[in-house]
Amino acid sequence: MKKFYILLIIFTSQLTFAQIRFQNIPDNAIYPESQVVETITATIAYQGYEENQAYFGQGEYEIFLDNVDGVLDKPIIILDGFDPGDSRDISGLYASLSFGGQNMADILRDEGFDIVILNAPLYTTGGKNIDGGGDYIQRNAMVLIALIQKLNTDKVGSEELVVLGPSMGGLIARYALSYMEDNSLDAETRLYISFDAPHRGANIPISLQYLINYFAIQVGDATAQQVVDQLLNSPAAKEMLTDHLLGHLLAGSDYEQDPAKVLPLGAPGFRNEFQAELDALGFPSNVRNVTMINGAGNGTTTGSPGVTIVNTTLEIDATTDVDVALKFTPAASQTNTVTDVTVNFLGFPIATYQTTSQSPSTTAGVDSAPGGTGSISDALGDGGGNQVLIDFINALQQDLYSFIPTMSSLAIDNPDWFTTPDLNDSPFVNFYIPTENENHVTVTAASAQFALDEIRNVLIGVSENELNGQFQLSQNPVHKTINIKIPNQISTNEITTKVFSFTGQKLMEQTWTSPQGEIIWNQNLASGIYLLKVNNGAATQTIKMVVE
Repeated sequence: MKKFYILLIIFTSQLTFAQIRFQNIPDNAIYPESQVVETITATIAYQGYEENQAYFGQGEYEIFLDNVDGVLDKPIIILDGFDPGDSRDISGLYASLSFGGQNMADILRDEGFDIVILNAPLYTTGGKNIDGGGDYIQRNAMVLIALIQKLNTDKVGSEELVVLGPSMGGLIARYALSYMEDNSLDAETRLYISFDAPHRGANIPISLQYLINYFAIQVGDATAQQVVDQLLNSPAAKEMLTDHLLGHLLAGSDYEQDPAKVLPLGAPGFRNEFQAELDALGFPSNVRNVTMINGAGNGTTTGSPGVTIVNTTLEIDATTDVDVALKFTPAASQTNTVTDVTVNFLGFPIATYQTTSQSPSTTAGVDSAPGGTGSISDALGDGGGNQVLIDFINALQQDLYSFIPTMSSLAIDNPDWFTTPDLNDSPFVNFYIPTENENHVTVTAASAQFALDEIRNVLIGVSENELNGQFQLSQNPVHKTINIKIPNQISTNEITTKVFSFTGQKLMEQTWTSPQGEIIWNQNLASGIYLLKVNNGAATQTIKMVVE
């Protein structure tokens, strides 16, 4: 039995770390040259929900000067996200901006911009040990404020800052910039780019949370318990997760579910309090707020409600095996068993554990919603030689789940995670939205082009595709065809369409005689952002078009 439990601890620990880590570094990532790491300490202390006093947060940062004049004059801050244990260093954060053999940071440095990476480390302050990567979002925001102020003091010239916040870093940036405005602190920042950030909450399947916590608590192993304490029960996770196991526990138990608590519930004393605070702050009004997300904008789901993640028997040795069945949360108003574990010894069950989930009437369970995805198999890799892990991977029926729902990354307050987003309900003024769900905080050629254009002040927005009485793209980004909707009130005797690169090179042109309803135009353009010009003889309309 001891061997069985040890193997399960290894299994659940690796799985837990994999699901909570928000950012995977591409295989062909480009890393930076070595620089000098500096420490930054907040000048504003923050007292967390369960703390008895306020503490001054700390961070570490590196400045990667541009390759043009080598002078700090156009700073772009790239933030760390959720990273308990500080497993992803500054070099890794820089490398995570890689795509297709290029690195967005390198491109910007070649154009005269300076890249500043802010990492959340492990540190001690006021006698308290703090894990910055899982600490309160608010305290990390105070660190960012200190860095913004320092950069504005140290920079040469009057160029305003750009802040790019991936995942939780997007919340840190939003909080910091809004806080500065509310407290009359000049951020000297012109652009805030939110990158698949959970403005309305994040998700880790509750079935996985229950499983991890069950084995940690029942075995009592120190390593497994650390996984729960450091990751799932970190302040940041409790602030962000819309459904957290702590909201479901039976009074007096640290692993059993209260049968009356089956609807999604955040961590008590954290989740609702944080969202209310964030909503009250809103978004910075003196900054251009844009977002690039990884969730599909056309309703494409990640699996389906109630789908089986895994249903298998893991053989531990000749005498011991364990039956594990995990499911996604169910369809709207439905209830299902999401976690079902039975431990068998010599063919006889010796321990069982089950948990139940119910979805509200307003939406199906978030696990399968459109969104930036988490992947179980990618995180586990080849299983590290552990046969239990390998067997688990081979038995997976549903690999991906919705980690940052599309509605959340667009900051749209809607109780239905699955509805097609109405961008008029989003506070952002420009968007990059794919048509397929992508791995969370994955940079693609198209999303990189979006960010580069925003940073370079190319301000043709997606909103221009949605004006009443004008031509519209049925899908943007586009794939094999460019589909142009024709409004009824526009003359269509003859329409000429042209595609240009942002450097002004004409790449495609075609004239259409009396088209009706929609123009479908085949294309074989490389991934990137282009200008589509449509002329009906009376006027010309320009639309920014993204090709994936």
